[in-house]
Amino acid sequence: MANTESPDDLLWGVAEIGKAIRRTDRQTYHLLAQGLLPARKVGASWVASRRKLFAALMGDDKAGAA
Repeated sequence: MANTESPDDLLWGVAEIGKAIRRTDRQTYHLLAQGLLPARKVGASWVASRRKLFAALMGDDKAGAA
């Protein structure tokens, strides 16, 4: 499977993901830890595709977890 995300599409860290979805760091971490956002843990950091994140928030079932 080819990787279709560009480096500009990736959000690194709880703070950056939270800023994109307008949530606090604490709220964002809770959503990530519960698996409610399409993101992955890379080392000690969370990383999410901006495209997949917004698709999931808009209810696009095809977005799936990262």
